[in-house]
Amino acid sequence: MSTPHIEARKGDIAETILLPGDPLRAQFIAENFFEKPECFNRVRNMLGYTGEYKGKKVSVMGTGMGIPSHAIYTHELIHNYGVKRLIRVGSCGAYMSDLKLYDIVLVQGACTDSNFAKNFNLPGTFSALASWDLLFKAYSFCQQEGIDVTVGNVLSSDIFYNLDSSDWQRWAAMQVIAVEMEAYALYCNAAFAEAEALAILTVSDNLVTGEKTTAKEREVGFAKMMQIALSLI
Repeated sequence: MSTPHIEARKGDIAETILLPGDPLRAQFIAENFFEKPECFNRVRNMLGYTGEYKGKKVSVMGTGMGIPSHAIYTHELIHNYGVKRLIRVGSCGAYMSDLKLYDIVLVQGACTDSNFAKNFNLPGTFSALASWDLLFKAYSFCQQEGIDVTVGNVLSSDIFYNLDSSDWQRWAAMQVIAVEMEAYALYCNAAFAEAEALAILTVSDNLVTGEKTTAKEREVGFAKMMQIALSLI
């Protein structure tokens, strides 16, 4: 049952999985939020765990950085392990000055500068959208719990160090509110397989104001994001 990248056996992975980019964040989530977590993957140190949350089986696994890495893991999780709900929990860089550090973004849709969608041989440009049911449930939970969130469009970029320093401003002019590197692949893979997907992001830096968090803060400091993600299990 194992794949080139995941050593789990059939049944080791829950139908609902949380997907941080950082495998150490996956370990942190499993050890701090799950009951009876068991590690199902150590291949390439891309840690994955399955446990329980309020009596429900749930998994978490790192996916690495960028669309290619994320696409590999989500494809295998869906097609080889039967995962049906994929919830990305990650960080983003804000393109709007009113998005502060640790603010939450629910990703309604993802733009991209990647060619990933060409894989599906479509006769046009694909709009990568979240699953409405997950997005609605997440937003409703936030309203109920008094958690401030922003719902909007983000950029899933292939480029971290962009030589064009004004690139982000042109995306911001189109009301793209933040940048990250994985959601577009997640939404494409989920749509093709009729799975559910949602990206929940915490603002880790702001390109307008120059504010930013540390690597350690990004690993362990995103409690509100986890509260929202766990409400969907």
